[in-house]
Amino acid sequence: MNDIKKMLLLSVWAVSINYTVSAQHKQFTIAEATNGMATTLAPKTVKGASWQPGTNNLWWTNKIDGRDMWVMLNRANSTINHVSGVEVEGPRGKEYIVPAIKWLDRNNAWFQKDKEVVLATLNDNMKWRTAKMMSVPDKAENIRVDKSRKIAYTIDNNLWLWSKDKGKVQVTKEKNLNVVCGQSVHRDEFGIDGGIFFSPNGNYLAYYRMDQTMVKDYPIVKWNTTPATVDLIKYPMAGGTSHEVTLCVYNPKTNKSVTMQTGAPKDHYLTSVTWSPDEKYIFIGILNRGQNHLVLRKYDARSGMLLATLFEEKDRKYVHPTHPLTFIPGQNNRFLWWSERDGYEHLYLYNTNGELIRQVTHGNWVVNEIAGFNMADNKVIITASKESPLEKHIYTVNLDNGKMARIDKDAGMHSALCSEDGSYVFDVYNGAGIPRVCCVRSTDGKYEEELVRSADPLADYDRPEIKNVLLKADDGVTALYGKLILPTNFNRNKKYPVIVYLYNGPNVQLLHNQFPESGNLWYEYMAQHGYMVFTMDGRGSKNRGIDFEQATFRRLGEIELRDQLKGVEFLKTLPYVDANRMGIHGWSYGGFMTTSMMLKHPDVFKCGVAGGPVMDWKMYEVMYTERYMDVPADNADGYANANLLDKVKNLKGKLLLIHGTQDNVVVWQHSVNFLKKCVDEGVQVDYFVYPGYEHNVRGKDRVHLMKKVSDYFDAYLKP
Repeated sequence: MNDIKKMLLLSVWAVSINYTVSAQHKQFTIAEATNGMATTLAPKTVKGASWQPGTNNLWWTNKIDGRDMWVMLNRANSTINHVSGVEVEGPRGKEYIVPAIKWLDRNNAWFQKDKEVVLATLNDNMKWRTAKMMSVPDKAENIRVDKSRKIAYTIDNNLWLWSKDKGKVQVTKEKNLNVVCGQSVHRDEFGIDGGIFFSPNGNYLAYYRMDQTMVKDYPIVKWNTTPATVDLIKYPMAGGTSHEVTLCVYNPKTNKSVTMQTGAPKDHYLTSVTWSPDEKYIFIGILNRGQNHLVLRKYDARSGMLLATLFEEKDRKYVHPTHPLTFIPGQNNRFLWWSERDGYEHLYLYNTNGELIRQVTHGNWVVNEIAGFNMADNKVIITASKESPLEKHIYTVNLDNGKMARIDKDAGMHSALCSEDGSYVFDVYNGAGIPRVCCVRSTDGKYEEELVRSADPLADYDRPEIKNVLLKADDGVTALYGKLILPTNFNRNKKYPVIVYLYNGPNVQLLHNQFPESGNLWYEYMAQHGYMVFTMDGRGSKNRGIDFEQATFRRLGEIELRDQLKGVEFLKTLPYVDANRMGIHGWSYGGFMTTSMMLKHPDVFKCGVAGGPVMDWKMYEVMYTERYMDVPADNADGYANANLLDKVKNLKGKLLLIHGTQDNVVVWQHSVNFLKKCVDEGVQVDYFVYPGYEHNVRGKDRVHLMKKVSDYFDAYLKP
């Protein structure tokens, strides 16, 4: 064993579990089945890993001799250093904090402790000193810290900026609470997860300004006070009036903002917001409301003037941009653009005149992420599903000729965290029989160092046999991937009840080569209690290319049901399946699918549990619904076929609906309207609500949810 391996074992951990065959009979508790993989049964890992900019030093957090510290692996000389935390003032005086590092540059970082933003500097002796602690107001949200050491945040609907020179400055002063600045827009669609964009050197601050005054109010009732109170949110529903968004740029030197001249119609979508590296320009992808025509435009960041339209993307169904431009490091005039124009999500190299230089990646597979660049070798580092849509691997791709080289070695799901110069990646992966491995690899394939290989945290449990299933859709061509989890102590001479768990909606993929192999310990919990569990990704789901995804266009709940029924057909061919005792469960889109199956094919499943289900797509948000269904006026038949409120009378089996009372995604009215229809039609249905919860139930209360779901299947599927 070399010295670095010895140090890694001391500074991280070494785990060894010995067990006998007779010990492998533990049953999962419902709490373990629900939250165990994130808590008590989580595989060992490296926590809070980050690469120090300008170096090949990998940092992470660990407990050394009972004390929280940072561990730093210096790849330059293959040494391990232990670094003390940052000293801050706490309620009891001075204390040391060791959070995950958010680097600003090579020697500066920021941390957040309660309502304090801590700016810290690392000196040459590997000691942190607190450079500044800035208290942000209690109501501050969306906190962003730039490498220029400016801090932006929002309070209510307005944007603020703190700098060392000027202190706190209110950037926007909107008095109408329905005009919102600096926050995420377009209901978080199109990959948007924030509304604040510092320029590369921090000299300017771009931000979204969203005017919602024209959108109808929607009440979200809060039940934790007496009498109950109401939050009025703006919820644009399909076919209705949407909000209007602009992009502004604030200049701290002049204390003024300019608005990019993005033009009309004003209910278009502003996506892919990107600064040029020299801070002169902003690029915006402008998508029409019909979502079938995108134009990428270049604006003067100081005046807001439109300078050029670089190119357009069109599709007869929809264009779905979810990424900003990625500029080639050290270059102001070349960038990578993501597009599905050849049927799969790939990377295209453009210049800032809008000229296509070349398509960089090719093939019947999907690029998942851009992880970094190694410009010494002229390569981009990506993750992709090239080997299989069930796996994700790390590759280098030559920007000139597209030549690819895989960096990792083992099957499974790999994530990549790149050093700044792209010489190394921190690879965290798992797969069938591999709970988790954390390792450092050089991108030239010459170096590999394993930091953690987790023991199997489930080794002592009674676990089921899991079979991978490959089916064909009703077109006879399209492959559908599924998994069948057999009951523990399986006896092929017995007949078992089956639970089908599904989502099958856009932007989600359930099945991977992963650990646990089942994909969900609740499946295994049910297997321990005598059930078979089946799950499958049908057409419409993620990571299989645009034809696979767009197969459901304008007719949600039709093609997906046909695919899931192919799974049912397969189950019925198995001699150990009791076709009279089949249940189905899903949440959100899966709740819509569950309810659709119970009403459109009422003789298939004896019972179902639908969580947070869409019942009428006309009541769902504009951006998502109109992408997949068009507007109701142009697709009346599609909306009518997907509407479940007029199909209540078809219900034959037992159906449990579950909803959060403060759901602001699939609003509570969906299931309330369904209940009213049940009363009108004299149809009995079961119902449960989770007060105070939004679109899902998380944390400790999720155990209550999964116990309720499990008990429902026990009540109607057990002999």
